[in-house]
Amino acid sequence: MLDRKFILENADAVKLNCKNRNVTADVDRFIALETERREGQRRLEELNQEANATAKKVGKCTTPEERSATIELGKKLREQISQLASVLKNTEVEVDLLQRSIPNMAHPDAPVGDDDTANTACGYGKTPLPKFDFTPLDHVELAKGLDLIDFEGGARVAGAGFYFLKNEAVLLELALQQYAVSFLMKRGFIPASTPDLAKNEILQGTGYIPRGNETQIYSIENTDLSLVATAEITLGGLLAGRVIDAEELPLKFCGTSHCFRTEAGAAGRASRGLYRVHQFTKIEMFAFTLPEHSEAMHSELLSMEREIFDNLGLPYRVVDTATGDLGGPAYRKFDLEAWMPGRGDYGEVTSTSNCTDYQARRLNARYKIKDERGTHFLHTLNGTAIAVSRALVAIMENYQRADGSIVVPEVLRPCVGCDLIERKK
Repeated sequence: MLDRKFILENADAVKLNCKNRNVTADVDRFIALETERREGQRRLEELNQEANATAKKVGKCTTPEERSATIELGKKLREQISQLASVLKNTEVEVDLLQRSIPNMAHPDAPVGDDDTANTACGYGKTPLPKFDFTPLDHVELAKGLDLIDFEGGARVAGAGFYFLKNEAVLLELALQQYAVSFLMKRGFIPASTPDLAKNEILQGTGYIPRGNETQIYSIENTDLSLVATAEITLGGLLAGRVIDAEELPLKFCGTSHCFRTEAGAAGRASRGLYRVHQFTKIEMFAFTLPEHSEAMHSELLSMEREIFDNLGLPYRVVDTATGDLGGPAYRKFDLEAWMPGRGDYGEVTSTSNCTDYQARRLNARYKIKDERGTHFLHTLNGTAIAVSRALVAIMENYQRADGSIVVPEVLRPCVGCDLIERKK
């Protein structure tokens, strides 16, 4: 969340940012309540000082009448303190809720627009678009012919949006995970297999809504736990409430986790098959940095996403995400959209965001500089290395052949154990 002092001193900029991000947040109400809370806090401190001074006077009273009057004054002061503290406690709750509803400021260079239609392409991968001398199939049709995915079985067992990977699709999933983790470990990332559940306070800290009509999160009834939508949640929670030394930064993690999303409202051909599902496996990059290093780290995460998909031989474009499509915590976000021949269009396969100190402030994740007093909020960044379901869509559709077989990308062949996935005889 944004710093309260920053909001008070930059009210017009914060309100314009909310408008550009298509977010409804009552900034004026926040300013009024926070101003009231600050004045109340100042008055509370004065009353406490007055009460302490009055208590010291009791022993110095020279007459019973003076002593009685002083005690009575102290009692009234304590009552005023108690009443004001109660009011301030309630005010603080509302101020905190309003503060949390205000999104992060957007990067000055982020395209301004209400939704993803305002996103701007700003680069392309090394692999050109495929040229087929036949009509390409989508991944659902390819999977059916090669017995790779069982959508009907998944629906019978868990409902629509779930699936079974079978045969070589399982090997492709494992190969993608192994490739991504090995790639990132060579670049200084700490591998981690994270929990599939997190406390709701951690979800809220990273900017996810665990309950309510707008949530994309599956919550566990009668607990304070929810299934995670991404390892960004669990990795971000690692430093919640902690202070680390600046010399330890940057900390870079690659987290393997299952991801669970309700995908409420998703429909249409663009969501067909594996593209938009309720559960998938993802390798997530997450970094904690010093504030002055976060933009450079953001460029590094984007560069690694590009290298991964260039090495997979998949055509893609880089998209600078518009303000209305950023999501609350992101200061700036870039997506990779891979070409998907089955739909004749690009589809998002990765994203990387610089969240500055927005998540760290909510999580109370801080760092300390040696020989300096006080602490500072960390900057956090995240990026998708591989979201297996969508990577499979891109691989199957771009590497298909006229007979319905699929060529295995060269970097995955050692783990998959074959060069070509063919129909079973």
